[in-house]
This record gives sequence, C-alpha cells and structure tokens, in this order.
Amino acid sequence: MPFLLPSSVTQDNVLQLEKDGLLNLATLRVIDCRNLKDFDSTVLTVLLAWQKKLQADGQQIAVQNAPEKLIVLAGVYGVAQLLGLS
Repeated sequence: MPFLLPSSVTQDNVLQLEKDGLLNLATLRVIDCRNLKDFDSTVLTVLLAWQKKLQADGQQIAVQNAPEKLIVLAGVYGVAQLLGLS
C-alpha cells in the first residue's frame, strides 16, 4: 500500500508529514501524489529525507502520480533524477 501525500505540503505541515512517513517506513517505498495540489519546495525536502533514510536500508522510493509542477520543481532544484521524476 503506498504512502499517500496530503493535498497540501508546506512549511506548516512538512515536519509532521516527515515524522509520519518515518513512522511508516514500509509504506514509503511508494509515494502516491494524486492528492497533492498545494505545495512548495518543502515537499522536495521531505521526499529527499525519506529517500535518504530508505537508501540507508538499501531501498529507495518510487513517486507515483506526480503533478507536473512537482516534476518541474524537482528539475529546477536538480533532484528529479534522485526522486525518479526525470
């Protein structure tokens, strides 16, 4: 079962979201972005933190249903390939 991101990921909720994800590492292998509508670059921060944690365990995340804005943002920050968004 994938980890479903909320519709909004901003500075207001990113720390709690990161903690929730780390408590559910088994579901972090697949991140579903279908609900993601309102976000800024903080979403990249949390995705990269989860990726780093999983890589330490020899795994990595797969991002599904990424909105075009997220793909562009990841490209601008140079992390699209790290997140499998390129």
